[in-house]
Parts: sequence; C-alpha cells; structure tokens
Amino acid sequence: MRYRRKWLLLILAVLIVAGLTLSLPPVWSRVTYHTHNLVADIKYRLNPPQAEVFVPSGAEEGNLIATAAVATLTALVPTPTSPVLPTEGTPLPSSTPTLTPVPLPIKVYLPGVKPEPQLWNNCGPATLSMNLSFYQWGKTQVEAAEVLKPNPRDKNVMPYEMVTFINTQTSLRALSRMGGDVETLKRLLNAGFPVLVEKGFEPGDLKKEGWMGHFNLVIGYNDDAQSFITQDSYLLSHPPGGGEIKDLETFPGFTVPYEDLQKDWRAFNYVLIVVYPPEKENDVLNALGPLMDENDAYQLAYERAKKEATTLSDVRERFFAWFNAGTSLVYLADYNSAAAAYDSAFNLYAQIPENDRPWRMMWYQTGPYFAYYYSARYSDVINLADQTLKRMSAEPILEESYYWRGMAYLALGDNERARAEFRDSLKYHPGFGPSLAALEQMGETP
Repeated sequence: MRYRRKWLLLILAVLIVAGLTLSLPPVWSRVTYHTHNLVADIKYRLNPPQAEVFVPSGAEEGNLIATAAVATLTALVPTPTSPVLPTEGTPLPSSTPTLTPVPLPIKVYLPGVKPEPQLWNNCGPATLSMNLSFYQWGKTQVEAAEVLKPNPRDKNVMPYEMVTFINTQTSLRALSRMGGDVETLKRLLNAGFPVLVEKGFEPGDLKKEGWMGHFNLVIGYNDDAQSFITQDSYLLSHPPGGGEIKDLETFPGFTVPYEDLQKDWRAFNYVLIVVYPPEKENDVLNALGPLMDENDAYQLAYERAKKEATTLSDVRERFFAWFNAGTSLVYLADYNSAAAAYDSAFNLYAQIPENDRPWRMMWYQTGPYFAYYYSARYSDVINLADQTLKRMSAEPILEESYYWRGMAYLALGDNERARAEFRDSLKYHPGFGPSLAALEQMGETP
C-alpha cells in the first residue's frame, strides 16, 4: 500500500510539474504551434489550398445600389492609415519629387532593441514590442497582443492596426507609408529610427507550409556587406540551423542582403512603419523624402508597381506587382482601375506553380475587397471571401473577410445574411470596429 502511494504521489508530482511547465508562455506557444501545424497539415493534405484559384467575374451591370443605408455604411469601411484621398478629378502627381542627395554613412546600427522571440502566431505584436523597446516601453508582446489580437488564433495584424495601437495606447507616434526602398530604410536608420516592415516569408523549416506574411524590424545596414541587420521574432524562436540563441539580451540581429529584403518586401507594396517620439516627427518626415506626403507615396508606389508588372520575368513576382498596383490605386480612390489591376494579378495567379502560390495573400491584405466593393462587383467580393475562408480549412478566422462579405450581402439587399457575417466577424475578433459600426447602423446592438 505504501509503495503504491509513493507511486501515486510521484505521478501526481510529475503531472503538476508538467502542467506548470506547459503553462509557461514559451513552452505553451511551442506546443500549440506544433499541434496546430499537425492539424493544419492533415486538413491541407485533404484539401490543398494552393489548388484553389479565384477567377474574377468582371464588372457587374445593373448592380449599383444606392440606398441610404449602404451610403452610410460605406463611410464606415476602414482604411489602413485613414488617408486623405483625392476627390474625383484631382490631378495625381506626375513625377517623382527630387531630393538633394545627402551622403550617408557606410554603416549604421541602432542598439537598444530588446530581442523577443514570438509566441505562437504572434509575429505582429512581438515585432511591434521590439520596436517599442527601443523607446523603453517596458511591456511585451503579450500586452500588445491583448489589444491587437484579442483572439490569439487571429492570423494577422494589419499595419494600420499597429499604427492605431501606437497612437492611442502609448505616448509615442507612428506613421505608415507604401513604396519604400533600400535608400528610404537607410535614411530613416541614419536619422535614428528603427523601421518595421512587412514582407513575404519562406524560411527553410516552413517550406512545406508555403509562402506567408511576416514582420521584421530593421535596425541597421552595412553598405560594405550590402545587407541590413534585422530582429526577426520567428528566427529568434526558431534559429537557422536549429538550437537556440543563448544570450538574447546581447544578440545583435540577423543579416539580410539588400536584394533579399527588397524582393521579399515586394509582396506587401514595400510598406513600412516608423515609431517615433512626437517631437521628432519632422525628422521622420525629412528622412522619408519623396514619401513624406501619403498621396505622393501611393502614386510613387503605383508607378513602381506598374513598371515591375511589365518588366519582371518571374510570374509570381509579376503577380505581386499587379497586386501592389491595385493596392496603390485603392488608396488613391481609383477603384475601377484598382479592380482591373487586381484582375490582372488574379489571372496571373493560376500560372504560378502550385507549390509556389502565395495562397495566404488575402490573410494579410484586403485591397481587392475595397476595389470590387466600390466598383459594385459584389459577387466578386463574396466569391473572394468564400475562397479565402475556404483556404483556411484548418481554422477560418479572418474578421475582415466576414465583414466584407457582410457588406456585399447588405449592398445586395440580403440584410439577414449581412447581419450573420458581421456577427461572425465579431465572434472571431471581439470589438472589431467596422462590424460593430455596421450592426449599429442596422439598428442592432452587438
């Protein structure tokens, strides 16, 4: 009896220790990560998401609904940085603003960023937390994620959500621009500002999972080595070659060739975020140069995308370029042209080899929804949302896709289905502003 009791006490002690160990965020994150990947791998093998191809139907005729409710709701549609868009007929910039060249140092490194390996599915909050650590924020990705993604299973944090977080939850300020390049990053770093970028990501240990989006914090550059220095929350938790980084506090960062970062950055229209103290806003704007003005930046990003779409040889890179052209045009409020650019991108998508298809693209960017919705192509909005959520067969959590599908149903007069979509959006992202506002406009208190 005594022997059996000892064994029971030993088993109980092991279970308690195991439970306490699993409760540690880094451990639980890794367990959750591998469990989720196993489930997703099984489901994706049964229903390969890369095999799905969205085919735009083209402009719809006789579908321009202009009820007072829809007119009111369209004002509620979120834009990533709430830009002041030109009115119809406003001439767009025709040329690139010129700068007086200022020689930059051969190398710059900004110390003071606290490396932070990401918890499961948490690269956005982790990268933003590292950026804020440069300004002694004193908190971690856990606190950031509580606001940025209250549902930990949420797949993505948008750049505009990060900017809003900084501007409302901290004493710092942030702005976002599209159309960045190597020189823009170098000027900002030389001015003393780390730069957060969103880019495509295909590390060796994730090759089987396919292309995905990822955030990096750029903290230095070296012209001699033609490379940037970054802090990468995923690589901090999954170091190249295996093992682990023994002294995170002193880890200087990862080296990324200029060419590699620029290529991966293309998938997100070269978007960047700069965090800064309010009194240094002029320093940031001066360092941005031709991207100082938002609308100038959108126009420059469009011109660059248009050039890349016709000159790049790789079909996937041309898909990204056409997609970027559409995104820039959305911000310039030219929705019909944006829809045409996205059509070109989606028509190229089918030509990309299946294993290379960026099938998660709509997890991270919602520009096509804006373009098709404002072009009254509601069936394309619905079909694209259907396919996007279907591709997430492991766990269809994208509040934006539910929201836009609801907006399309509302425009088509199907109020009940619209309400259901807005509710689903809030189920997956409690407090999601656009869906709350839509339901309130429909007379429903969420």
